[in-house]
Order: sequence, then C-alpha cells, then structure tokens
Amino acid sequence: MPVYLIGAGPGDPDLITLKAVKALNKADVVLYDYLANDEILKHAPEDAKRIYVGKKAGEHYKTQDEINQLIIEEAKEHENVIRLKGGDPFVFGRGGEELLALAKENIDFEVIPGVTSAIGAPTSMAFPITHRAVATSFTVVTGHEDPTKKDKQVKWDYTADTLIILMGIGNIKENTEEIMKYRDPKTPA
Repeated sequence: MPVYLIGAGPGDPDLITLKAVKALNKADVVLYDYLANDEILKHAPEDAKRIYVGKKAGEHYKTQDEINQLIIEEAKEHENVIRLKGGDPFVFGRGGEELLALAKENIDFEVIPGVTSAIGAPTSMAFPITHRAVATSFTVVTGHEDPTKKDKQVKWDYTADTLIILMGIGNIKENTEEIMKYRDPKTPA
C-alpha cells in the first residue's frame, strides 16, 4: 500500500474530501501537523497510531528531515500510513520534499489534495478571489520565505489583480512595504 499524503483543508473538518476520509478510515498510522484539525483524526480507527509532527513558525517539534525519516520508517513497518497536512500538501506544505524522500526509498505514495486556505478562507467569507468586473487573476505567495536563501523569489512587482499572502503575519511590515512599491496605496485590502 502507498503512503497517503493528505491535505486536511483549511481548518474546518467538514471541508476534508471524501477520498481523504476513506483513506483515514483504514489508517494504521497517522502522522499529523499542527494545522490539521483534531476532529479529522477521529476518522482514523481508534487503534491507529497517532504521531504528532507539528511545525509552526519558530516552534518545530521535528525538523523536516526528521519527519521525512519517520514517514519512511512507518511505511516500512505498517500497511496504511497517512501523512496528514494542513491545507493542501503542495501549497507551501513541503509535500514535495516528503514525496522525494519516499521516492528515494522506492516507497509508493498517493496524494489526496486538500482545500488550501488561500481559496477556502476568502470563499467561506463570500469574498470572490476573481470577479469579472474587478479581478481576472490571482496570485498566491508566501509571506515567509526561507531566511537562509540568498535571493528572495517572490516577485512583488509581478503579482495578479488579487494577491493572497500565506504565512505573512510575522513579516507584515516588510511584506506591506514591498507591496506598496508596486501597488496604488488606494488598492482595497
């Protein structure tokens, strides 16, 4: 059986996909993040092993390398291993790194997407990300790039009509300054 890399959605346990619930129902092990709602864990059997591997800004319970190694170890010992991640695993979720680690060990995997907060949060508040008369495009960027990188990758001058910044609270001043270099100060936010 493959390792299931599952996106848990933006926080509301009712927004997890049916496919994710079906995979969780047969889990032997669930490795879960800080951002994965505890209610979602109830879909796993009571006897399933639950391993917290949460990370949040400045508080890493485990490093990414440790998480990768733990997924590999559990996959070699158990048939149904779930890696449950907040949002979507491939939207700033480091899911790609986890899949590369599994591929290096020739461990099969399946990705079950989740609703990213970049879409789920504004939509749940009836805020259209695009609107024919106002915004015909959108960009999702990280507000917290790897501090060890020499060059930043966010192209603040090349963003779309609607700009969605994830993980940006800690750098709100810097992010706002960058946006203001390229946007009209009267732009609604």
